[in-house]
Amino acid sequence: MDMAKGLPGRIIRAVAAAGVLIALAGCRGGPDESSRADGPAVIAPGRPGEKARTLSPDEAARSRPDDSPNAADRSYVRRMVEHHRQALDMTALAPTRASADGVKRLAERIAAAQQPEIAVMQAWLARHPAPARTAGGHDGHGGDHHSAMPGMATEQQMKELAGARGADFDALFLTLMTAHHEGALKMAGEALAGGNNTAVEEMANEVVATQSAEIHRMRAMG
Repeated sequence: MDMAKGLPGRIIRAVAAAGVLIALAGCRGGPDESSRADGPAVIAPGRPGEKARTLSPDEAARSRPDDSPNAADRSYVRRMVEHHRQALDMTALAPTRASADGVKRLAERIAAAQQPEIAVMQAWLARHPAPARTAGGHDGHGGDHHSAMPGMATEQQMKELAGARGADFDALFLTLMTAHHEGALKMAGEALAGGNNTAVEEMANEVVATQSAEIHRMRAMG
């Protein structure tokens, strides 16, 4: 007679569960393998065709790539804050001056995206202040100037935009904002090519994705 057939199902399940626990306990190594004083092990995925590796926390920390911000990272974030601020100045004019609903909605979307991005970039700059000035009097800013940033509207262009109304405003807004976005793409490309910080790379990629789509939309509206 099969003894298992005479046992209640819950007893059979309890015995099976106990067997699993015993098996798991037998698979565990000694305290030197899984209960290290330095914490739990870290599984590091291998490259294509290679197996994953088990690393200690110290080994994982040492293998992490160094993404310390460099001059290109700091320059990009600092300049992009100013770049975004001018975009907000431009979008702030749209509600009372634009005539096309599409232009008004576009301005709203740009402002809604770039205002929080400014906050993120300012927080990044606070966490990663520029190094102290060198003997030559430079502090790593690389001689950045407001007028040197690509795509920035001139003071005269901003005055013309503020004075325009209706269809004239719509046309000038689309022209200036398209150029502004194209300048942002150039700056993002420079950061991606010369920067080293992962967070800045993510910021630049977000700018490329968002503003490329907006450029396409503005060209279709123009």
